[in-house]
Order: sequence, then structure tokens, then C-alpha cells
Amino acid sequence: MPGKFEIKTGKSGKFSFNLKASNGQVILSSETYDSRKGAEGGIASVKKNASNNARFERKTAKDGSAYFVLKASNGEVVGKSEMYKTVKSMENGVASVGKNAPDAPVVDAPAASAAKK
Repeated sequence: MPGKFEIKTGKSGKFSFNLKASNGQVILSSETYDSRKGAEGGIASVKKNASNNARFERKTAKDGSAYFVLKASNGEVVGKSEMYKTVKSMENGVASVGKNAPDAPVVDAPAASAAKK
């Protein structure tokens, strides 16, 4: 099963998305968008920029965890990774985004109430 983008609607009515690897693990999360169209534009930007290693900015959190952000050509952040314990794990995350994002389908995330059943 390939990776996929899941668009979700928050309680505020705003939208965000996660890129999930084939194993279901979230490898990239977006900022919040006012509209679904905005989230879809963010996904298009991730797909476009995921294969360009220079668009990934590697960072270190205050607690020493490694993470990365993916930036569009205009410098805007279009997604952020989870926190990783090691730089190697973070680099695997970068590679996974590059592998999964370009051809990943876009689906709606399951509704929170449906997920609890």
C-alpha cells in the first residue's frame, strides 16, 4: 500500500493534512489552512518539493530531538516532521517523504467520531 495524504477538518472548521507512509505512520504534518483549497495547495507544494533535498531544513529541538521542515520555493514552510531520537532516523523520514509524497493519493481523514467506534 502506498503512502497517502489525509486531509482533516478541525473543530474550528479549518483544514490540515498529514502525509502517511505505507505503514500508516505520519511522516509530515501541515500547518492549518482556512479552506480545503488551501490545504490542497499545500499538498501540491509538498508533492512538487519533496524530491528536492535542498527544500528540507534539518533542525534540532531544545531537547536535542532531530526534526525537519519542508519549504516551498518561496521559503514558506509546507510541512513539519515528527521529533526523532537520532539524526539517522530523521534522514530516513526525509527519504520517506521524498519517496511517498510525489504519487500519494489524497483522501479525507476518518471522522473523529467514526474513529472512536
